[in-house]
Amino acid sequence: MKKREDDGFVIEIASDKHGDLAEGIGRAMSESAAQRGTGIGGRTPEFIRRKMRDHRAIIATSATGEWAGFCYYDVYEGGKYVSQSGLIVAPQFRGQKLAAKLKTILFRLCRRLFPKAKLFGITTGTAVMRMNGKLGFQPVGFELLTQDPGFWEGCKLCRHHDILEQTGGKYCLCTGMLFEPK
Repeated sequence: MKKREDDGFVIEIASDKHGDLAEGIGRAMSESAAQRGTGIGGRTPEFIRRKMRDHRAIIATSATGEWAGFCYYDVYEGGKYVSQSGLIVAPQFRGQKLAAKLKTILFRLCRRLFPKAKLFGITTGTAVMRMNGKLGFQPVGFELLTQDPGFWEGCKLCRHHDILEQTGGKYCLCTGMLFEPK
């Protein structure tokens, strides 16, 4: 994906040059979850930097270089599954449809890189469910998502992780969403 300018934002695959923005992104993820009362798993600045360094993230920056939005992907089971996670827009840039743009760009990138993979995510957010639905994702039970422990490890940071444990990994407050290529 080449760098593109869209409504005053530069949207591109994140890299090491964005590493100094990781602190603010991580803080915004935690603050957003606390405000909404959701259990979104926090992500450390080092985790976010690793996604940037590995070119597994999309970032939007403003004309002044502030981070405006972010999301990333991970690959599981040898490329059979690809998760789409961490969608966040900085508070001052919300309401400009940036989340939908980032989600669509990440979706297209993952489809290009992993055309046979099942794309998935888990969310408690109605807006994310709507965006996913427009891209062809369907709500599914967790048993249809990757069973790779590496993915579910990220849920341990969530304040509702005990629900997932109590149900043997079958249920939680999140909704699983899956896109299966034809």
